[in-house]
Amino acid sequence: MTTLDDRSATIEHLDRGPLTMDELAEVIARDIPEGSFVNLGIGQPTKIADHLPRDHHGSATVILHTENGMLGMGPAAHGDDVDADLTNAGKVPVTELPGASYFHQADSFAMMRGGHLDVCVLGAYQVAADGDLANWHTGRSDAIPAVGGAMDLAIGAKDVLVMMTLFGKDGSPKLVPTCTYPLTGVGCVSRVYTDHGVFEVGGPTVVVRETWGIGVAELRERLAVPLATR
Repeated sequence: MTTLDDRSATIEHLDRGPLTMDELAEVIARDIPEGSFVNLGIGQPTKIADHLPRDHHGSATVILHTENGMLGMGPAAHGDDVDADLTNAGKVPVTELPGASYFHQADSFAMMRGGHLDVCVLGAYQVAADGDLANWHTGRSDAIPAVGGAMDLAIGAKDVLVMMTLFGKDGSPKLVPTCTYPLTGVGCVSRVYTDHGVFEVGGPTVVVRETWGIGVAELRERLAVPLATR
């Protein structure tokens, strides 16, 4: 399996893209290091659970954590596998893997805040070039804020990844020089996975790792952040 970190140069896939969220979930799943303890945020990031690689014994190579009190979560449950008492933090029915454990939500948040998670993948409204994250409120007076555990994950996980579309419905970029929405965390994001490309943030420039359906030249025209290639 080739991960993004194995590649020495930026790759542009101009013949396909943008990716669907399921395709993007597969890309992210491929890049999560084996043996990691991982939290998947509510919404699109939960799709990653269905694409995680398996070892030669058929076992998952990472251990999934959910903030409502479970370690060893499996893919989404369907049909006869659905158990109303077994859900992820987004209330989506999930499966359990051998060795799964359950605990109080307070213990789960202690894991998050105590730095015991290797990776978390969150959705976002905006990510800034310096790694600032805005994902709980758009700032509109009619919007319903949704804090959840994102703030705890943003400062507690060792590596914070974001999964989102690169552009909003109005075409405005969501990877920005500075977040204009209320912040979830400051300088916490290391990599942004989008339907049009993968970007490393938090440095003097945003590094483009891979693109789909768009080239770096066009990205420079549409994004107001400084872009570099590998």
